[in-house]
Amino acid sequence: MKKSELLVLIKYFSFKKFKNLLQLYFSFSFSKLFKSSHISGLPMALSIEPTTACNLRCPECPSGLKQFSRKTGNLSLKLNKKIIDELNGHISYINYYFQGEPYINPNFFKLISYANSKNIFCATSTNGHFLNDENCQKTVNSGLKRLIISIDGNDQETYQVYRKNGKYEKVLEGAKNILKWKKKLNSNYPHVIFQFLVVKTNEHLVDKMKELTKKLGVDELRIKTAQVYNFKNGNSLIPENEKYSRYIKNKNGEYQLKNNFYNRCWRMWSSAVITVNGELVPCCFDKDAVHKMGDLKISSFSKIWNSKVYNSFRNQIFLDRSQIEICKNCSEGSKVWA
Repeated sequence: MKKSELLVLIKYFSFKKFKNLLQLYFSFSFSKLFKSSHISGLPMALSIEPTTACNLRCPECPSGLKQFSRKTGNLSLKLNKKIIDELNGHISYINYYFQGEPYINPNFFKLISYANSKNIFCATSTNGHFLNDENCQKTVNSGLKRLIISIDGNDQETYQVYRKNGKYEKVLEGAKNILKWKKKLNSNYPHVIFQFLVVKTNEHLVDKMKELTKKLGVDELRIKTAQVYNFKNGNSLIPENEKYSRYIKNKNGEYQLKNNFYNRCWRMWSSAVITVNGELVPCCFDKDAVHKMGDLKISSFSKIWNSKVYNSFRNQIFLDRSQIEICKNCSEGSKVWA
């Protein structure tokens, strides 16, 4: 996070939110010390899923590939309001993204606007295909503070290698539109970020992407390392340059995560993920919502957050995180941004 963004996020902190952060930190530290889950406070950050639908077919994405067991749907305004009202005064940050393309939800701007009205920093990530004039004007007016646009090439040929069914020129047009409407409405937000996901076929384009970002006047470029499945014996998407890879080849010739695999995870205290149907899951790596902690349509957030089920999952992490499937390809402790 850039210094300018961090300063904006700090503005969203109240005494109550700061107290909540301290409760989370000290309860995590205590739990880590004694290898037993004790939770105090409510999460300071959330990822909320606006939709599971997507217009693209990216090779490592279960949403685009339709590999979910979860049904396709959109987050309702009612559920969004319930979540925010329950956590109001504790939560400082919401990323309206998990799986799917957020702009497909017809109420997307209303979701953002309500959270923004409760003094919550809102961000989202998009493939950029829905950033027409009308949507860009609504985006700026919604109060969205950060907009990440995925762009993984500098022409149609390199872009479509990963972004299957995507149109490179449409993404460029969308980026220009959002910058235009920021200027028209005299707004500093959203902070627009080009996210360049580095894979083997585009790793040579990093410098050109820096040039493109500067040329268009996009606020920031982020070089992201790619998460891939079935990496042990290699994967055609893993870059040659280790700087841009989450994986490294070991002495046995097999690939493994670069990060040290510690039996702890701050995310289990600081944040949570809510699916489009209101299922509370522990982490963004649980893409198919295998580890359902509870259902927010029928239970309160606090009850689920402090439940035996949730604390049992936290305790499993202290015991042996390598035995939890969603943890085996986790970036916790590794460098996601190159």
